[in-house]
Amino acid sequence: MAAAVTVSIAGTSYAALNPDKLTADAQAVADRATCRTVDTAIVGFIAVNDADPTSITQLKPYVDGDISRYRIVGGRAAGPGC
Repeated sequence: MAAAVTVSIAGTSYAALNPDKLTADAQAVADRATCRTVDTAIVGFIAVNDADPTSITQLKPYVDGDISRYRIVGGRAAGPGC
């Protein structure tokens, strides 16, 4: 039990003393888009343009983050995690 508490405290202390790593990790996660993000962008595109998007590049103005690994198949997002 004492060892578990010691390791936990050490890990927390390391994280607190390494804010640059925490910031970089948070930014990397924030930059990743998900299928839900891309699907939402598709809906937004349709609402604004009254037409279906034909390529993923048309959705870039609607998404913060990298969506280059996704594509549109049957009107929905296809890619990692879909």
